[in-house]
Amino acid sequence: MARYTDAACRLCRRESQKLFLKGERCYSTKCALERRNYPPGQHGQGRKKVSDYGLQLREKQKAKRFYGLLEKQFRNTFDKAAKRKGITGENLLIMLETRLDNTVFRMGFASSRKEARQLVNHGHFTVDGKKVNIPSYEVKPGQTVAVKKKSHSSAKFKEIKEFRITAPAWISVDVDKLEGTVLSLPVRDEIDTPVSEHLIVELYSK
Repeated sequence: MARYTDAACRLCRRESQKLFLKGERCYSTKCALERRNYPPGQHGQGRKKVSDYGLQLREKQKAKRFYGLLEKQFRNTFDKAAKRKGITGENLLIMLETRLDNTVFRMGFASSRKEARQLVNHGHFTVDGKKVNIPSYEVKPGQTVAVKKKSHSSAKFKEIKEFRITAPAWISVDVDKLEGTVLSLPVRDEIDTPVSEHLIVELYSK
């Protein structure tokens, strides 16, 4: 499976925005963006005039990096979103939000989307009682995502029970049972990812 293996903090610095790729570190003073709030590279501190294409490209790159997708994965998701009824940009964000790895992250069972993807890959979660280890699996309204019974004893999930989890309105979480249910598809106002999706649509529509 293809994945990004370089330094995650460079991505936040390149987008000049916290992408929360490293969990708790992103909330501490160790965050690279807190110490070096400029793009990486020898020309990072230079001023550049950004074209319309540049703005569209940066928005697409930002969205990809927020959700941890590579270009081919992201483009395939966009193409599927374009074929669905409704507004393409909103369809895209809804599809990204309802990926299993992102749903696990939103439920509070992982500190970052990267960690959520790893936990899903390792088979720690079930959907409606069946083990699913595909991060891109699209969770539908009414489905329940739960930590596998054998995984309840792990230190990672024991810690979760001690925290108070604040999930978005479209998700219901039962921390004691280590499970959550997707109540409905998220609407745009319920998606807090700071992305201007119309710029992505403009970029791919060229």
